[in-house]
Amino acid sequence: MLPDIFGALANPARRLILDELRNGPRTAGDLTGLLEQSRSTASEHLAVLREAGLVREERQGRHRVYHLQAAGLAEVDGWLKQYEHYWNRRLDALGNLLDSNLSNEENPS
Repeated sequence: MLPDIFGALANPARRLILDELRNGPRTAGDLTGLLEQSRSTASEHLAVLREAGLVREERQGRHRVYHLQAAGLAEVDGWLKQYEHYWNRRLDALGNLLDSNLSNEENPS
């Protein structure tokens, strides 16, 4: 399932939908207007997000209301955490280098 989530997140329009849904549920019409795309294109984006488990759809009368399913993003978070140690080491090394250069400038030999 992980590749489906990354595929869903790869598209800027789908990330925009997720960002909008952080503020609360939205109708399909609201999201279509936000994307400034055709209804069929917006519907495809919503289907990809739904299949990836990132949104859920609820019918309210004639409307389809979409809700963020943030639990799906936990897989992405777990995958990214594997690289956190790597980046922390790199940032520490950069900080040490900058401190060393600053120290050398303040105390020239």
